[in-house]
Amino acid sequence: MGWSLKREDATVTEWERSDGYATVRLRERGDGRFVMRLDVMEQADDDRAYDRVVFDERDAAEDRAAAWREEHDLED
Repeated sequence: MGWSLKREDATVTEWERSDGYATVRLRERGDGRFVMRLDVMEQADDDRAYDRVVFDERDAAEDRAAAWREEHDLED
């Protein structure tokens, strides 16, 4: 299953996995830094994967977003 861009505006870029159970969000903070957030609902003991990382550069945040989407992609 793939990912699609669900939101892109001046401060937030968000991708959603095609099954609707995972999102990756890049948000620019007021101080000019960038927050990456991964949120995955899974059938597992803890039922959810969540991670949040702050980057100084947008390029580094976008690289993390791509890595997370690849790591959490589903087989067709």
